[in-house]
Amino acid sequence: MSSNPKPRARDLGLPFPGTPGPLNAITDVAGVQVGFATLTDPARKMRTGVTAVRPRPDAGQPLPVRAGVAVLNGNGEMTGTHWIEDAGYFIGPVCITNTHGIGAVHHGATRWMIDHYADFFQHKHGWAMPVVAETYDGILNDINALHVRPEDAIAAIQNAKGGPVAEGSTGGGNGMIAYEFKGGTGTASRRVGIGGAEYMLGVLVQANHGRRDWLRILGQPVGLLQPKGAFQVKEMGSVIVVIATDAPLSRVSLRHLARRAGMGIARGGTPGGNSSGDIFIAFSTADIGPLPQESPALLTRVELNNEWIDPLYLAAAEAVEEAVVNAMVAGEPVAKVKPEGEILPAIDTEALRTLFAGQG
Repeated sequence: MSSNPKPRARDLGLPFPGTPGPLNAITDVAGVQVGFATLTDPARKMRTGVTAVRPRPDAGQPLPVRAGVAVLNGNGEMTGTHWIEDAGYFIGPVCITNTHGIGAVHHGATRWMIDHYADFFQHKHGWAMPVVAETYDGILNDINALHVRPEDAIAAIQNAKGGPVAEGSTGGGNGMIAYEFKGGTGTASRRVGIGGAEYMLGVLVQANHGRRDWLRILGQPVGLLQPKGAFQVKEMGSVIVVIATDAPLSRVSLRHLARRAGMGIARGGTPGGNSSGDIFIAFSTADIGPLPQESPALLTRVELNNEWIDPLYLAAAEAVEEAVVNAMVAGEPVAKVKPEGEILPAIDTEALRTLFAGQG
């Protein structure tokens, strides 16, 4: 990963609320790493990939990551969510790819977990249940060619690192469309003060949703101001949101936090279309402990009082809103494969700069 070559939304003068972390990225949450495998070959009509988020750099023995999930609209997939709903945690990475790549990425993530947590799988009754999510990239990628392979998932996980997160056409976001502009991977973060302590919240989105005429950025009807190239008559996409925080939250609080991703998505104008898979996961890096089967009968945990949690809810909504815009402003015009030859435009960043001039 490297610094983004194009200006991000704040660099254009867009006055997003809230105070971001130093990178304004999910990797502002200590220990969180992001990796990509980006697959592009115009001759093969290939524009796709895999994104991997590692909650912490554990090895040998997996450590549970407390989590919660939420669904705004269910026309999509995120594996492992039934166990998260019941147990309140997962182990291993979170991966995002295209709709037809779910199986290959699940296979690759499982292989990586077996190798990475070798002691757990070789000497104990270890099992892998990776979290793998998807959005549809069949307009910019020959999705039926099944370009994504298990080794691509392994590469994305192995490439995961901290620091700046490349946005736009990276990893699973490579073939994605947002509000009929080039979309893809976006990220943002917020500092949150609660009860005298400071916490960090970061988000990563795979933005592949929305109709042009719906798009609003910080209240401005940007989609109506930039109508050129709109082509959809209905919502055809999806969005995956990963929320990370170092605040010590219960499984219930994390489920509620995941729901707030929908608030951030809605700020951009979408109501969540019937054909859209809008699926969210929130996890906490705090309160690290052994797996439940290796823990004593009585557990002592530190959890944030739900009566104090509202600043985190606001931070999640703000960061998701900004991450979606970051995904779009990183975009470049690309050729479609359906219909072949047409060009999908990128959002006009200079027009955005002009629209928001003097508002920062």
